[in-house]
Amino acid sequence: MQSILITKANESDLTAIANLADIIWREHYTPIIGPEQVEYMLGKFQSASAMSQQLLEGVDYYSLWLDDLLIGYLSFYTKGDALFLSKIYVLSQLRGQGIGQQAVDFVKQQAQSKGLDRIQLTVNKYNTGSITAYERMGFKKTEEVVMDIGGGFVMDDYVMEFFLNDS
Repeated sequence: MQSILITKANESDLTAIANLADIIWREHYTPIIGPEQVEYMLGKFQSASAMSQQLLEGVDYYSLWLDDLLIGYLSFYTKGDALFLSKIYVLSQLRGQGIGQQAVDFVKQQAQSKGLDRIQLTVNKYNTGSITAYERMGFKKTEEVVMDIGGGFVMDDYVMEFFLNDS
């Protein structure tokens, strides 16, 4: 397994992260939710300006590096007694190599350092590869949610949770 470097992102990193999001989202999500919703969500949630606003709202962003190459990113924030893992993305050609596990281990450390007892995320119900990966890492489906995100689109997701005291 190749070891990655995880660095806290700041405002100046957001354009590179947004460019990476564009690549990952078009490839990964177009077959799941279609090109129109991908386009909408890239603009609403994954653009540099959207991420900049999220930073102001207390969302932490991190860049994932392999050598000198930006290969992924993640973001999270505290939501009640949980750390909400809002985003975790890795380039497709590097999936299945333990990078996601390293990123989730980092998130677990962050949750523990904040005194939180669980990590929560949402994942599209038809994103079977990601669901399987999360389950392998110890996440459990706890709820189904449908959220209206505007533009005539919804997110049809599972809520998944990892309980730190169970590990």
